[in-house]
Amino acid sequence: MTNKLIILDRDGVINEDSDAYIKTPDEWQPLPGSAAAIARLNRAGYRVVVATNQSGLARGLFDAATLDAIHQRMAARLRDAGARLDDIYVCPHGPDDGCDCRKPAPGLIDQIVADYGEVAGVPLVGDSLRDLQAGVARGCRPVLVLTGKGRRTLDKGLPEDLGPVAVYDSLARFVDQFLKDAS
Repeated sequence: MTNKLIILDRDGVINEDSDAYIKTPDEWQPLPGSAAAIARLNRAGYRVVVATNQSGLARGLFDAATLDAIHQRMAARLRDAGARLDDIYVCPHGPDDGCDCRKPAPGLIDQIVADYGEVAGVPLVGDSLRDLQAGVARGCRPVLVLTGKGRRTLDKGLPEDLGPVAVYDSLARFVDQFLKDAS
């Protein structure tokens, strides 16, 4: 892989997920080990970006300023662990808006390609089928974590058209193996 880039979903990968949405900064709680895992990627020279559906915006559950405050909290908690994100790509649309950026559509990945270059072979770590589908559409290597909705996603079965999907208990476990394999 020539592009030292990792793409992460947010809710359920970096932080606790909620079926009621993460609507306030206080509701954003990091998953154990996720910040340290991102810090290890940063130290190894990887750029780490987030691609996240945030339909709570379209649903009126929170506004753009609140989403920004949530992301500021996330950045602060990551900084506390010596970690950083290089970018956050957000789809603000609802499921019926017909946009090209709401995963499983690959629009967020296309934005990442425009900013960072080719993503073929770049790991895309998610906890839902739609995360993996968005990445595979642009040649990313799908990685499913069993945090968030990951266990439910795996239990439903992964479609064969995804190709091989690496499955890990958590972002931290993925990063452990990824960095070991890269060395």
